[in-house]
Amino acid sequence: MSTTEEMLRTYPKDLGGIDHEKLAECINACLECAQACTACADACLSEDMVADLTKCIRTNLDCADLCATTARILSRHTGYDANLTRAALEACRTACTSCANECEQHTMHEHCTICAEACRRCEQACTALLETL
Repeated sequence: MSTTEEMLRTYPKDLGGIDHEKLAECINACLECAQACTACADACLSEDMVADLTKCIRTNLDCADLCATTARILSRHTGYDANLTRAALEACRTACTSCANECEQHTMHEHCTICAEACRRCEQACTALLETL
């Protein structure tokens, strides 16, 4: 059991009808994607043709920020606001789609391939959770 799952299990109040498994998967996918995007942006900065990766770096950093924020929002349940949660998930999903599309244009760099895969997983996790809300 992951720490995320343990924390959800120990929440002292009812989480309502939310699917705990999909919620945990989405939180973990967001955190993994944020890390991958941050590392990819950093790796892009070390490439010889860094000027050609400006859009990729920007997209990575925007996606990392949205994923990290979404994970934090999903981890808070007191005073839950479904509309805010949906908006965060939709923004995260959009950022992940954009980042994956951008990174997939740079598959000559292995870090971009890995990042695109993490973004696609997060995009799918956000979609799966949105379908349950």
